[in-house]
Amino acid sequence: MAAVSGTGEKPSVPAVQKWHRGLFKVPELPDKTRFHDLDLPDPVLHAIADTGFQYCTPIQAEVLPATLKGRDAFGRAQTGTGKTAAFLVAVLTRLLNNPLRGKRKPGTPRVLIIAPTRELVLQIADEANLLSAHCPFSIVSVFGGMDYEKQRRKLHGRAVDIIVATPGRLLDFKRRRDLDLSRVEMLIIDEADRMLDMGFIPDVRQIVYSTPHKDKRQTLFFSATLTPDVTRLSASWTRDPITVEIEPEQVAVDTVEQVVYIVTTDEKFALTYNIITRRNLKRVLIFCNRRDETRRLAEMLGRYRINCDVLSGEVPQKKRIRTLDAFKAGKIRVLVATDVAGRGIHIEDMDYVINFTLPRDPEDYVHRIGRTGRAGAAGTSISFADEEDSFYLPAIEEFIGRSLHCIPPEEHWTELPPAPPRRRKPKPPAGGRPPGGDQPGKRRRRRRPGSGNRDNRNRSGRQASRTGSKPRPKRKTAP
Repeated sequence: MAAVSGTGEKPSVPAVQKWHRGLFKVPELPDKTRFHDLDLPDPVLHAIADTGFQYCTPIQAEVLPATLKGRDAFGRAQTGTGKTAAFLVAVLTRLLNNPLRGKRKPGTPRVLIIAPTRELVLQIADEANLLSAHCPFSIVSVFGGMDYEKQRRKLHGRAVDIIVATPGRLLDFKRRRDLDLSRVEMLIIDEADRMLDMGFIPDVRQIVYSTPHKDKRQTLFFSATLTPDVTRLSASWTRDPITVEIEPEQVAVDTVEQVVYIVTTDEKFALTYNIITRRNLKRVLIFCNRRDETRRLAEMLGRYRINCDVLSGEVPQKKRIRTLDAFKAGKIRVLVATDVAGRGIHIEDMDYVINFTLPRDPEDYVHRIGRTGRAGAAGTSISFADEEDSFYLPAIEEFIGRSLHCIPPEEHWTELPPAPPRRRKPKPPAGGRPPGGDQPGKRRRRRRPGSGNRDNRNRSGRQASRTGSKPRPKRKTAP
């Protein structure tokens, strides 16, 4: 029992210690940059401490010192390098260091982040909410495939600080005057090369011209590849940017163990099943090239009682979001996906990625295996090289700058056990049909007057002759 003071007063309860940067102790290392070294605001540093990160990734260490001072940046980097956190830390620091006073009109964001896909928008918004946990900012994600009015209510509910959007839906809101981009202080364009491939650049150009001139805003421009088109866009939309390049092979080689199995087409499913079950994998992302391949593979895995689902372009957006959330929460063991999940999807603690079919574009290979081994963590990529896909290996090896060691599968791992018996539907209760011949739960059909047996039909004909009306002619039957 707790002691009670003799004065009759209540014992004092120790107050909860207020967080300060002294509680976030990270040792100094000669080849590492600590977040402490960047002079970040306490709310941002507090959120970083909550996530468990201590040191900057290479792109964060190179780009943040300049962007925190307000400089534009052009970064060549892929997802999985810490790029998203790099620009979000700069965004939150700018907003905290330059607070606005007075009321603001709804739909006038201070920061605009553009991304090519809904999945990437959701990932950026999730990470923004995580890093702004101790900041008083409003973050809204805007993308197609969801209820327009619901997103509109979020825009007009209160003043919005940060908007993360796909180009098409953002333009819809702008055309209907639900958005005013003339007050944007910071513009981030992510995955610019992907937007070029998807034909979004005319929309993005229209959006950029709706924001203040590049001399009056800070612009951060990111792309996974460096092409003449990307370079030209960067030069026209940024002002004397700092350039940071993170080579793709660093992501593919340094943090991911890559295994390539030489198999036949008929052995691929058995090897997939045995890898999942014998290694007792809890969360696996499997890539296929086509939608029909994802459906067939998911059906086969379902027959073997492996909890799985499909993520592809033909899946409705609301279901895609539910599926991704369930997979991240561990409710789905295996997710079979096309390259719609190849970029912009961040899933914690996913150790394995399987390329059931190798991609035709070597760059997609790097994006796929980048779903594991993220932010310096270790991961494993398993690929199958069958009679057709093996021809794509030389291009992949040239792109990542190293050779891939191909090995045969382990003994007996290409043997498939019999599929479990299908679950049969429950049999009807014993006793058969109830009296009257009807099945349980079904009503007896009532016969219409005059539609009964032959005597009824003859009787109706005689009655018609008495009244003078002509009897209904008999229907002719085929000979």
